[in-house]
Amino acid sequence: MEANKEYNLGKRTIKFGEDIIILCKSFKLDNINKSVINQLVRSGTSVGANYCEANNASSKKDFRNKIFICKKEAQETKYWLQMLAKCNPERKEEARRLWKECQELTMIFQKIINTLNKK
Repeated sequence: MEANKEYNLGKRTIKFGEDIIILCKSFKLDNINKSVINQLVRSGTSVGANYCEANNASSKKDFRNKIFICKKEAQETKYWLQMLAKCNPERKEEARRLWKECQELTMIFQKIINTLNKK
């Protein structure tokens, strides 16, 4: 992990959502970008929202389900980041940086799911 990388998953998912919003606000809203950005903001901010819900789950089963949703939303966010990069090739590196963070979050959520499944 990078030296300045956040280890608190709650804070990390919040920062990720904030970074998605900042990135999306910086794009020109043509017809294509507008559609992609709407989807990206929804899925990218949903990762942290579902993690908050997971931390307030009513049972272990509820927690597992919410973590699984976090993983699904992260996977969807990676898709939309790829679409945004394709629509705006000159800004591909910015999208790629967030894609990498999203991939790390996806792997963390998968590890949590695997650990819960072993119990």
